[in-house]
Amino acid sequence: MKRDEASNSIAIKVAELRRRPHRFQGLASGHRACLGCGEALAARLVMEAAGPDVMIANATGCLEIFTTPWPESAWRVPWMHSLFENAGAIAAGMEAALKAQGKTTKVLSFAGDGGTFDIGFQSLSGMMERGHNVLYVCYDNEAYMNTGIQRSSSTPHAAMTTTSPPGAERMGKRHLKKDIVSIVAAHHIPYAATTSVAFPTDLRKKVRRAMEIEGPTFLQIHSPCPLGWGTEGEESIAVGRLAVETGLFPIIELERGQLTGVLPIREPKPVIDYLKAQGRFRHLFQDHYKAREELEHLQALADHNIATFGLAGQGVDRHDSSGINRVQREGVRSA
Repeated sequence: MKRDEASNSIAIKVAELRRRPHRFQGLASGHRACLGCGEALAARLVMEAAGPDVMIANATGCLEIFTTPWPESAWRVPWMHSLFENAGAIAAGMEAALKAQGKTTKVLSFAGDGGTFDIGFQSLSGMMERGHNVLYVCYDNEAYMNTGIQRSSSTPHAAMTTTSPPGAERMGKRHLKKDIVSIVAAHHIPYAATTSVAFPTDLRKKVRRAMEIEGPTFLQIHSPCPLGWGTEGEESIAVGRLAVETGLFPIIELERGQLTGVLPIREPKPVIDYLKAQGRFRHLFQDHYKAREELEHLQALADHNIATFGLAGQGVDRHDSSGINRVQREGVRSA
């Protein structure tokens, strides 16, 4: 068999594995994530959809810590630990080396919101601007959870962290959550999208799409953190769905900076339902005028997202936020 024919045969087999994600698990069980960790489930879903022919550059953070306690590792693919600030640069170097060797292995770069929104943004921006063929995945749990639940620029407005405590002057964090997907999309990359661990079908679909694109792609995955959010482990998926169904976390797709797709919300929920489920917002339910003002601000922000991105559904739709809620393991809708 000629070299080109052999390469094509391998590519076909890899594509088939990606269509059957349950046959390969790049992240094995037995790691040390907290009970109900949204980031652990999100990483497993990403790896199932991406398939075996990948290499990973993983920034410092929860995912790196709980999957690789020396001398153990939960990864079943080539994996490299990077610093908070250089996951994008490491991934770019890996991609360039593979390209020089004529290999088609896809490079994935993993980081949390701290290593994406804040510390690692410079190297991420450079990687995107230079056009490296890398899928960058941000596991967004909305704070520096690994180092003690400090606020990041991804932390929502009015949320309580150890560095944005509520008090007489303000009700938690006073800044808005950074719109990282729009900032990344402004690099005119082929594909950028948001998704949530609470919607596995949508998540897997977007991973597979990004894997097929030549050039830099970006996924922001909303990943509830029971420890930092003040929820029980078994509530992670329900809370994640509420973030989407209230409009506070819009699920969207952008191509070359233009909005091309959204996950419609069939029946938008009031923001208060989402906030009440979490300890990090409990200060907003005291009898104080500032707390009431912040509740109004957060509802207005959700309403703005729904109007701006056109998230309001049009009746029953099998592809809306309610239609894709229940899924089987292989991603087939059960209802």
